[in-house]
Amino acid sequence: MIRITAAGIGGFILVFIEAYIVLLLKSYQTIDFGGIGPFVSVWAMNFFLLFSIFTHIKLWNEEREKARGEVVREK
Repeated sequence: MIRITAAGIGGFILVFIEAYIVLLLKSYQTIDFGGIGPFVSVWAMNFFLLFSIFTHIKLWNEEREKARGEVVREK
């Protein structure tokens, strides 16, 4: 549940960071997302990117803890 929430909020923030980078690189004054549809599409891509990263980190952390537990038992 925490991963979903963090990915949703982080995806929303990333939309604006990406838009700001485009503003700086292209020297634009404003950005028109073209409506709510394209905005939600970009947010969804960012959401799934962050969710997959968070899932990978979670699995990596679980494997690391499992490996640490096995090392402690061997001693």
